[in-house]
Amino acid sequence: MTGRLSGKVMLITGAARGQGRSHAIRAAREGADIIAVDACAPMPHTRYPPATSEDLAGTVKEVEALDRRIVAVEADVRDRQGLKAAIDNGVSQLGRLDAVVANAGIITIQEWHEVTPELWQDVLDINLTGVWNTVQLSIQHLVDSGGGSILLISSAAGLKGLPFFHPYTAAKSAIVGLMRSLAFELAEHNIRVNTLHPTGVQTLMNSDASFARMGEVLAKHPRLAPMFTNGIDVPMIEPEDASNAVVFLTSDEARYVTAHAMTVDAGNTQY
Repeated sequence: MTGRLSGKVMLITGAARGQGRSHAIRAAREGADIIAVDACAPMPHTRYPPATSEDLAGTVKEVEALDRRIVAVEADVRDRQGLKAAIDNGVSQLGRLDAVVANAGIITIQEWHEVTPELWQDVLDINLTGVWNTVQLSIQHLVDSGGGSILLISSAAGLKGLPFFHPYTAAKSAIVGLMRSLAFELAEHNIRVNTLHPTGVQTLMNSDASFARMGEVLAKHPRLAPMFTNGIDVPMIEPEDASNAVVFLTSDEARYVTAHAMTVDAGNTQY
């Protein structure tokens, strides 16, 4: 298969469904082989159902239907030993690593006084430390392949800050700093590092329960509702809209794009 990612191997975390599955399918369509990692386990403090082993198997089926190779492993980004084994195993089977998409994350919705120390730590452990674990455990493989691309999936919240998502916003903002630091340090190895900032994406993360909770807090604080408005008249984007940007940023078309925070936000961060 020829395509914009032909011959490349891409690691994607949180690949069982939602954006992660979309990224895997879109990359495979462009010729990439995939290392797919997902915890497939309940996540703390979330209002939406967790990804399952069956979800990850669905990603495998869709990628293989495109005649691409995929190594899928259940591993939690908080578990460095398990994550390292998953990455090393995938690289061993597929022969190299060219791109890393640190996509795994959770979202919680609450007012400031509802944020417990446990909730704060759990969100940062997954959304920030998990990203660091993914990147640090992958870099040597990229160096061994002669370079590549690292893409950290952030959020509109990581650029403008959003109320009621305090731990999430803190983590998504922090990975922008991580991206900029790594971009310069890894440039000598021909490794590019960028962040992607979608507005709300139509996935199970934005479930009916999440919407109900948002409705509750915005009913109490109506002055803040415009902060969630997109400039283009669409409530949320589709996962494929983010995946299109993933393909560009991890392809050779973006060979000189690094230390860049790219938005796919329908104008949300400028509104």
